[in-house]
Amino acid sequence: MTKGSPWALLPMLLFLSLFIGSGLYYQNQGIEFAFYEISAPVAILPAIILALLLAKGSINERFEHFIKGCSDQTLVTMLLIFLLAGGFASVAKAIGGVDATVNFGLSVIPSSLILPGLFVMTAFMATAMGTSMGTIAAVAPIAVGLAEVTELPLALTVGTVMGGAMFGDNLSIISDTTIAATRTQGCSMADKFRLNFKIALPAALITLVWLFIQGSEINNAPVEDYKLINILPYVAVLVLAVAGLNVLAVLLTGIVLAGVVGLSMMPEYHITQWSKDIYAGYSSMQEIIILSLLIAGLGALMKAGGGLTWIANQIDKLSRRSERNDNHQRAGETSIALSVALSNLCTANNTVAILISGSLAKDIAERYQVDPRRSASLMDIVSCVVQGIIPWGAQMLLAASIAGLSPLQLIDSVVYCWALAALAAFSIITRWPSLRPQ
Repeated sequence: MTKGSPWALLPMLLFLSLFIGSGLYYQNQGIEFAFYEISAPVAILPAIILALLLAKGSINERFEHFIKGCSDQTLVTMLLIFLLAGGFASVAKAIGGVDATVNFGLSVIPSSLILPGLFVMTAFMATAMGTSMGTIAAVAPIAVGLAEVTELPLALTVGTVMGGAMFGDNLSIISDTTIAATRTQGCSMADKFRLNFKIALPAALITLVWLFIQGSEINNAPVEDYKLINILPYVAVLVLAVAGLNVLAVLLTGIVLAGVVGLSMMPEYHITQWSKDIYAGYSSMQEIIILSLLIAGLGALMKAGGGLTWIANQIDKLSRRSERNDNHQRAGETSIALSVALSNLCTANNTVAILISGSLAKDIAERYQVDPRRSASLMDIVSCVVQGIIPWGAQMLLAASIAGLSPLQLIDSVVYCWALAALAAFSIITRWPSLRPQ
């Protein structure tokens, strides 16, 4: 078993200091696009070098750990989603699909309900799909289009999509986080869903009210002419996603349909232009793909160096110290929440964070007599909250890339995640909602 070491966490702290610190510095200097002065894929390089220096073993063994992290199957799938999402968004915009979808939405939804409607649509789709990544890839371009034709801030509309996507990621019974949480804690998906829903629903309602207030003063946006045929790619993507088709197949179908619509309805649109649009979409995802690869490799080095083991050990010591001083279950639940949150911060992957901290959480739950349904629910909720607001997480990177924003600009716009975090804290403090005996 890997020996815990706090030094293995220094590379992540270095990366965050360089990335966020440089952005804040240049912003203070009044420089436009301050957080792009030193891009994240470059800011992470010193952290990787430090991680390699701190790692044990030969230089080849150290790089093997790094490469293993970069070649993880989940990561590769995520990178393919990035590519296809970029291709679909680029082609759909080129053929007028985004504009048509936006104008259709504006024609049937009152302006004051645009943001709540966007949240509900995204939440429904994410719950049906079981993946926040696929949902963001499909809906974020629509949010960008809405921001362009209304007075709504771009960060607000994209943050609304992020919140809806994390709602579904947390609640869906086919989500990988749900599966990981229930399996590690030994409870049924249905029981975990019912408990989760009682916490997530109030957070969603708070979000809807806030979004309604934000959009209530927006004047009716002008609706331009549109062709329903141009909406077909988005309708197909939404229907296939809700039907449960693999997200890669959904996005690939969207690219093909968008291209067929463009070729058949636009005389000036040719195969060569279709090819250029797809590649332009690929290119728009370059930064996020590079950063995701490097973060995955850095995470693997920190894990191999004992950074995550050290976190688990500290949480375990904290919970045992609390056990001696206070037998109340809230101490155990707080320890469970902390273990998942810290693991998520280091791995930037909510499913991996649940799997890593699962055995520790189960041990804490048994010592504090925390119901497995409760521990599974807290793990899923906390992991989705953290994943939805960290600027180096895949969901935030994808949404920011589609919107052309810095991930840091979106943090305070993901209102649902902040509301869910507040409800989770309230739940731990008050032991709400109560559980029926099994």
